[in-house]
Amino acid sequence: MKIIPACPDDVARLLAFREEAAAWLSRLGTDQWRRPYPADKLLETIEAGTVFMVVDGPATVATITLTPDAEPGLWTEQELAEPSLFINKLTVARSHAGANVGGRLLDWAGDRAYRVGAKWLRLDAWTTNEGLQAYYLRQGFEHVRTVLEGVAVNGGPRVSGWLAQRPTRPAEHGFTDDTPRPGAGCSSS
Repeated sequence: MKIIPACPDDVARLLAFREEAAAWLSRLGTDQWRRPYPADKLLETIEAGTVFMVVDGPATVATITLTPDAEPGLWTEQELAEPSLFINKLTVARSHAGANVGGRLLDWAGDRAYRVGAKWLRLDAWTTNEGLQAYYLRQGFEHVRTVLEGVAVNGGPRVSGWLAQRPTRPAEHGFTDDTPRPGAGCSSS
């Protein structure tokens, strides 16, 4: 398996991938990701060079967004002053569930963050998805706090405010890393 940057022509594939994940989450009884993700927002993050995909042959089996930008209203000014990268939209295909692809992708993100000088790998998770929160704790993240107040970037109520972090570190993730250096963007457009 290799990790590559997402490109603008991957938008439809990644939106379908997210819809698959939302359907699975719904079957688990969570309301996470019920609202469709706007294609223009996804394209914007792809063009910023922050969306990555894990591919296994022709299949996309996971995706992650790794950005230096935090969602407003979640982290304190003091926390934001610490060099950090933020994980968003980590998704693994059901076909690869249970194979530690997500854990390896978190290790890749922590390694990449370490290489650019970040101290922390941070995330915000769905406040009502206790299974997801437990998963991140098992992956070495420490719960910082839960933010329920405020409005999310998309204008809806805040639903993803369970904050966690772990120190960055070099890691053996096992992927072939075909990504450009951080900030270089898509190499196949």
